[in-house]
Amino acid sequence: MNDRTAAWGLLTEFTQSKSLRKHALSVEVCMRAYARKFSTGSSEAEELWAITGLLHDFDYEKWPSLQDHPYKGNEILKERGWPEEIRRAIMSHAEYSGVTRDTPMEKALFACDELAGFCTAVARVRPEGVQGMKAKSVRKKMQQKSFAANVSREDIVQGAQDLGVELDEHIQFVIDAMARIADQLGLRGGQTTM
Repeated sequence: MNDRTAAWGLLTEFTQSKSLRKHALSVEVCMRAYARKFSTGSSEAEELWAITGLLHDFDYEKWPSLQDHPYKGNEILKERGWPEEIRRAIMSHAEYSGVTRDTPMEKALFACDELAGFCTAVARVRPEGVQGMKAKSVRKKMQQKSFAANVSREDIVQGAQDLGVELDEHIQFVIDAMARIADQLGLRGGQTTM
């Protein structure tokens, strides 16, 4: 059965890193929030979006190269009977895959992935963690090229544009979504850990 429990099982089977698991959870909560914002209120759509966020990098720890991720994961998802809609969205989140982002879910996944990682980095250097964090703080850190240097600022900006959301609004939306599960992410003030 392709439900959230199965998705978590697949993630933990392939991903041992706590930080990668937390990244998956942060993208999941952001995708769930965007599903609520953009969908017709369908709980099935919300689960689909959330599971896609949870699984988007499940193969990354084992196969981090551009030649393997997300291709290896896509093969595993196909073998295990996961829907094409999820597989295509995951493929589309990698710019280099050549898979276009056509649906709102595909666009949201791309928009949330890099930004969730960047917001995590910002929250880790704040005594308050993600609690009370504002888009302005994130934008300020985006200007510092050495801060979280591996996160593509261009992808963050492009993601918001493709989603049709103003950048500061998108940043705050992601922050607010992540703040809902700050404890799970280790991003509550005084506990910011990997």
